[in-house]
Parts: sequence; structure tokens; C-alpha cells
Amino acid sequence: MNAPKELKYTKDHEWVSVEGEVVTIGITDFAQKELDELVYVEVETVGETLAKDDVFGTVEAVKTTSDLFMPISGEIIEFNEELDENKGDNPTMVNEDPYGKGWIVKVKATNLSELEDLMDSAAYISLVS
Repeated sequence: MNAPKELKYTKDHEWVSVEGEVVTIGITDFAQKELDELVYVEVETVGETLAKDDVFGTVEAVKTTSDLFMPISGEIIEFNEELDENKGDNPTMVNEDPYGKGWIVKVKATNLSELEDLMDSAAYISLVS
């Protein structure tokens, strides 16, 4: 299973990449494999400030829909246009490249100390093994 060491992870299978106070969020390789082919990614919270653990969107696969949870508090500043049904409309990008082009949102973090609650790669791999 792929879980890059430079990222942080949640028990709900989101990954986090930090660049200053901007945090990029996606779902893990494990999650996309469990969901199988994604058919829709919905994020209607751009411009909203949400608390850690709030739902910021959903991913829909052929057989199920799953909520996406905020791993850190902040304002959603961008939704990946490649995934947006009104623009790129390519949700399978998450399946193809979950840690790269398949990112879901970017967040301006309001409390970077919340990152301390997230798992490193080794802990996440242990969780899903």
C-alpha cells in the first residue's frame, strides 16, 4: 500500500500535505481502492470555514457514497477543478493519482497545531493492515 512519508493521515482515510498555512487534502490510496471507481466528487463548501471533523464533501462510487471529513480547521479555498463536474469532471483522477493530481481541496488552516493529532505514514499503514 502506498502512504507517502511526507504526508499526515486521518482515521477516516484522508491525507494532508502542508505548505505554510495552506493544507491540501485528498483521500488515501487505501480509501480509493476500497471505494473502487469514483463516479462523482462533491464539494459545496468552498469559501466556508469549517471545524476539524466537519464534513466538507462526499465521494461517490458505483456502490457507495462516503463523507469527507476535515482533518484540520480552516477555510476551503479551492476545489480541484479536475474533479468538479462543471469543469474537468474527471473523478477517476482520485483513483489514478490519489496523492498527486487527485487531490480534492486546499484549505487555509486556522489551527496548525491540530496537525499533531494526525498519523504519520507508519501509524496509518498499521491502522489499515
